[in-house]
Amino acid sequence: MLKYVRFTIIGAALALVGCGDDEKGSGTNATNPSTNPTNDDTDSDTSAGSDPTNGTTSGPNPTSTTNPNPTDDSATAGTESSTGSFITPPDGGGGTKECDVWTQDCPAGQKCMPWADNGGSSWNATKCSPVNANPGKEGDPCTVEGSAVSGIDTCDVGLLCWYFDENNNGSCIDMCKGTPDAPTCDSGQTCDVSNDGVLILCLETCDPLVQSCPAGQICFWDFVDQFICDFDASGDMGAYGDPCAYVNVCDYGLYCAAPETVPDCDNADGCCSSYCNVTEPNTCPGMAGGQECVPWYTEGMAPPGQENIGACAIPA
Repeated sequence: MLKYVRFTIIGAALALVGCGDDEKGSGTNATNPSTNPTNDDTDSDTSAGSDPTNGTTSGPNPTSTTNPNPTDDSATAGTESSTGSFITPPDGGGGTKECDVWTQDCPAGQKCMPWADNGGSSWNATKCSPVNANPGKEGDPCTVEGSAVSGIDTCDVGLLCWYFDENNNGSCIDMCKGTPDAPTCDSGQTCDVSNDGVLILCLETCDPLVQSCPAGQICFWDFVDQFICDFDASGDMGAYGDPCAYVNVCDYGLYCAAPETVPDCDNADGCCSSYCNVTEPNTCPGMAGGQECVPWYTEGMAPPGQENIGACAIPA
């Protein structure tokens, strides 16, 4: 099945992060099958803590993309300056932005939409697309015309057809409102910016230690201060120890970790490892190989309610 890519480019927040969200900064990208448009966790400007994920594409995913790195708390997320290595955006990187997805500055009867202007499988550009004669509202069923990254769907202005299946049928979700510096979404959602600012999605928040996302979705870090639900692009892969390069290609409860943090990982981008609870005994799958449950966030930096979240990793 074709995978559609949502990439996140962030600075290395944690040495443990390895993948490159679908669902922005330098550390992770996310891939999406037609049933899974990953964002690649996100385009925020700063990272709130350490992240053992590897940082390829959906790091811990996260949208695609490991991120816990208890050894580095200075990372910044965003396309501006940051420390650590950067992941090259899939399919050639950024495209032409003909309109602004935040202000929706297209002529009447059209809406500003993310799409792929290079024939690739990743949303990398924006354009003005016609609004459907009977446009769908938030939560309504919808269809994407042609390729899943065509930028043409049946949703209303400010909405995007997401969570689509192999037939390009999905549901309308909100794009973020406000501004890049002050984004807003409905309660229970967070604004996830990825693909160099092309994708601005209001996604549900979640707990990576609990199966709290809808079927077909996984929970990964947004590289700021939240864990979010988005497409699971793992397919037949994504088990513990499997190679990964995107934030959303590891199974639920796992994240894409830096190769040096997972025993016997021989993939340069990273391998899937487990989230864990730092308040419980070490039950990491790679415990025999030196893995420990390390805090996801740098000490004192965890948002309220996330203090117990950890990542199974070989400490640096």
